[in-house]
Amino acid sequence: MTPVADPLLRPRDADALRAELRHIAAISRLPVVFGGEVSAGTLVLSEFVGTRTNSMRGLVVAPSSGLGGSAVATGRPRAVADYRSASTITHHYDGPVLGEGLRAVTAVPVVVAGQARAVLYVATRESGPIGDRIAEEMVRAGRRLSAELAIRDEVDRRLRLRVEGGFGTGASDGVGAEQLRDLHAELREIGQSIPDAVARDRLRAVTDRLAGLVSGIAAAEQPVALAPRELDVLAQIALGCTNAEAARRLSLRAETVKSYLRSAMTKLGAHTRHEAVVRARRSGLLP
Repeated sequence: MTPVADPLLRPRDADALRAELRHIAAISRLPVVFGGEVSAGTLVLSEFVGTRTNSMRGLVVAPSSGLGGSAVATGRPRAVADYRSASTITHHYDGPVLGEGLRAVTAVPVVVAGQARAVLYVATRESGPIGDRIAEEMVRAGRRLSAELAIRDEVDRRLRLRVEGGFGTGASDGVGAEQLRDLHAELREIGQSIPDAVARDRLRAVTDRLAGLVSGIAAAEQPVALAPRELDVLAQIALGCTNAEAARRLSLRAETVKSYLRSAMTKLGAHTRHEAVVRARRSGLLP
């Protein structure tokens, strides 16, 4: 998929794809669910639930070829009620698809910035259209995965800009560390505008890894646990923001920011804002 600035910060996209496929399998209760990532317009099938053979594993699907290639090329869901006799697709992959016994198939592309990045499939071994409810669930899953990949791309883009500016993500002091702290706070701020809770939590996990890389303290070693909102506020305070400025950036009331800050200070055993930031950095909670 998209090249990253630091592979330590970006989880495997295949894991996010697999999670959505498992969700679709649980919701739809269809016998076969599968998918794969798209690179340079070419789809490679890699994730499977319910298959009986390995006939489709690693299958490379060219743009516009077959059902998945058509979904990649058009950026729109495609479906056939009977793969064997379908006249709306090419039949380059009849061998592996029919070898698995698939008949009705629906494919939904995951589109980010106008480009297909993955394809989600559901299928049955009997002919007949797959219901609209299942198709809608697939579209929702595709949108969630699209939002997740877009977030990861934005994280990578910002990291890449800073790396190209002359320092790596391992900086621990000087200008590099200050800019990484700014990036950390900005990413947590972005997280507040994301309506999807799963995507928001994943972005927060990325910022936690960023803090751990800079501080050298792994999450498992952190002696203090702050709530996500407490850490959001503390990240802004660490940049020198007042309560009012932090409230504006995080779309909160100033009194709410004050409450979160007070709670964070109590957990950290700090008596001042500055002391809270120092203790959070020493605990690996902030970069």
